[in-house]
Amino acid sequence: MEKIVIIPTYNEKENIKEIIHYVFSIQLNYHILVIDDGSPDGTADIVEELMQQFPGLLFLEKRQGKLGLGTAYIHGFKWALARGYEYVFEMDADFSHNPDDLERLYAACKLQNADVAIGSRYVKGGAIENWPLDRKIYSKGGAIYTKIITWMPVNDPTAGFMCYSKKVLSTINFDAIKFVGYAFQVEMKFAAWKLGFKIVEVPITFKDRVFGASKMSKGILKEGILGVLKLQWHSLFKNYRKKVGA
Repeated sequence: MEKIVIIPTYNEKENIKEIIHYVFSIQLNYHILVIDDGSPDGTADIVEELMQQFPGLLFLEKRQGKLGLGTAYIHGFKWALARGYEYVFEMDADFSHNPDDLERLYAACKLQNADVAIGSRYVKGGAIENWPLDRKIYSKGGAIYTKIITWMPVNDPTAGFMCYSKKVLSTINFDAIKFVGYAFQVEMKFAAWKLGFKIVEVPITFKDRVFGASKMSKGILKEGILGVLKLQWHSLFKNYRKKVGA
């Protein structure tokens, strides 16, 4: 049990079956954990049916209500750590992240000694497809803004296609991670960087979803803008390291 992909879902019935089949079709020993936040469209039911086809490879955690991206991933991190996985991946269900790139993130950690590998849109070779110009501007501007405010040497701080080594997730105090939306992605990278872990950005092509509705909202954007300021301020007083024995 070395590699597990965590996929958080909310109303992803159009995508979940295909993304699961695709990851397993790669045949590179990835397990999958789907964390579903009570999707009313039956996403969890589809996963439960597929679990019979992929016993011991596909897992499902069902939560009651839409509790947020950050808490979903932390739930998954704790689940994976308890079962001894060495490399834990984050990936969206909607094919905006290409499963073929999983192995490139894995190689960055396994072969290049990275502690965290980021599927990055904003390094040489990275790209975005099918986004309108205004969204590209918001995203790129937000990345630059975050880098300036936090001083963190990461070009794509809000990226959600990731590989974390067990060492990183075992060290971070999840109780200190306070953001639940897209700012969660920034805070996790920030915590890893503050703790001295090696972060590598791997260029990927990000493609906008074809099926289902985007989870982006004004509230998420606001959290991202204000959250970065709070992040830098609170970092003066916060320790992201888990206490020994905790």
